[in-house]
Amino acid sequence: MLSARSLCQEILDHDESLRPFCSIAASGESQGGWENHGRIFHALLKKRGLTPVAVPPETDYTMLLERHGVGLAHDKLRRYFGDHPEVGKAVRMISDDEDNHLACTHEELLRFAAGHGRLIQRSLRACALAETRVHRDVSLAVMAHMGRILGWPKAKSVVLSAGIHVVYGYERLVGRRRMPVLRLTERRDALGGPAAPAHEFA
Repeated sequence: MLSARSLCQEILDHDESLRPFCSIAASGESQGGWENHGRIFHALLKKRGLTPVAVPPETDYTMLLERHGVGLAHDKLRRYFGDHPEVGKAVRMISDDEDNHLACTHEELLRFAAGHGRLIQRSLRACALAETRVHRDVSLAVMAHMGRILGWPKAKSVVLSAGIHVVYGYERLVGRRRMPVLRLTERRDALGGPAAPAHEFA
């Protein structure tokens, strides 16, 4: 069955697809200011006796977002990899930090919402639309890259590409998943403590 989980498992099971996968993830974490988490993905490679590879520019999610003036956003990692024996702990650590960042961001923006609510909403929407486009483009690039490495048949690649375009169309025209709604969360002063060091995972 062609599913996100089965595709991700296929990528993780093969050394030559795991190398660019972890390299892309490590690059995004390091560029996003979380060098510790970048080292986590390098540790995953080292555990398998692998070395990083150069990240193709069309798959460099963080840099593409930065060109649009948008910071790094993680998507669906916990759902796909949270229970994987090698990747799961890294994903949970990163996901928890992202939850802290989101809580802190909401808390800070809400302090300015009374006098600048419309400006904040316009800015959030512009960022959300840019992030959606970049997510589509990087998803297409990564799937094409993995398809070449794993020798996927053309029909499989076509179906995956069509699926990515359908998701993008929904999010762009109908969906509001990437349009944040400001609210206070249970996490207050979420970034008050230091980041967990990478050696706790490795």
